[in-house]
Amino acid sequence: MEHMRSISMDLTLSIPGAASMENMSDDKIAIIVPQTSPIFSKSPSNKTLPQWVQNEASHPAPISEKRAALALVKKVVAEFLGTFLLIFILLSALIMNEEHGGALGLLGVAAVAGSAVLVIVASLVHVSGAHLNPAVSVAMAAFGYLPRAHLLPYVAAQLLGSTTASFAAKAVYNNPANLGATVATVPAVGAGEALVLEFFTTFVLLFVITALSTDPKAVKELIAVGAGAAVMMSALISGESTGASMNPARTLGPAIAAGTYTKIWVYMVAPPLGAIAGTGAYIALE
Repeated sequence: MEHMRSISMDLTLSIPGAASMENMSDDKIAIIVPQTSPIFSKSPSNKTLPQWVQNEASHPAPISEKRAALALVKKVVAEFLGTFLLIFILLSALIMNEEHGGALGLLGVAAVAGSAVLVIVASLVHVSGAHLNPAVSVAMAAFGYLPRAHLLPYVAAQLLGSTTASFAAKAVYNNPANLGATVATVPAVGAGEALVLEFFTTFVLLFVITALSTDPKAVKELIAVGAGAAVMMSALISGESTGASMNPARTLGPAIAAGTYTKIWVYMVAPPLGAIAGTGAYIALE
């Protein structure tokens, strides 16, 4: 049998400067890749890349900043609109209940408040988180679920939305009599009791919201349902005692429109503290 000579042929990727052609043996094939090849080119103007990739590489920072700013604007607008709708619907229910001799009653007003929270949160939660409440935003920012830089724009949008809705309701319903007593959250109990009630109801609200919105094991579709149910339940508990605010924006906007500021500090202090405590309590359980 004729012996066959085994020929070993190595394919060597040679970059200019790494080895010279003179040192290459006869039984090797050298593949030389020019330095101008797209493989080694780091320039964003490389014609082998799509135009949008070149643009991203050439101007990454401005595009990123513009997108972040646009996203924040959308979130702030969503918070303004959502808070406006929530407060206008709630004040409408209160005014109609007063003008028609208590036709809705406590249960009816509580149902309107809970339903409004449900539909608005379901509509906007994917845009801004649908906080609609400075106490919620403060708690989310305190525990890192909302960027600290977004807190002030969120709160400003919520307060502005509430104030605008309050004046809109005042105009639409032709400056109803006893507006302050109808729409303002003035405690019917002592300041201490009102403080505890507002703290407790906001604690429950944020405990539910945190559980459904931050826990990866939770069913996210139930955020709106849980928030609406918590608001309705809390309104039934404390509606006759404190007005069941749980929301500094809910109190401040109507107070400005009606010119009623009785014990308003209770509603500026208790809900944020209750929100932080409720969020912290659930996080401690995770």
